[in-house]
Amino acid sequence: MDLSNTALVNNAGSATPGSVQGAAQITVLKKALDLQEQAVTALINAVPPSPPLATSGPLGTRLNTYA
Repeated sequence: MDLSNTALVNNAGSATPGSVQGAAQITVLKKALDLQEQAVTALINAVPPSPPLATSGPLGTRLNTYA
């Protein structure tokens, strides 16, 4: 997690509501959060799915250990 977002949140929270500076800080915060969402989504989609459980035989029919 990027710690620079903590400063963005603090700045956006302390801005005067209705001011141009406040609106700009909220916009920057929203864009930063959108970029993080895209990065996390890409990481999650990059994880390969685990193989399915075996359907027959003495091994692999009850527990799927995938590393």
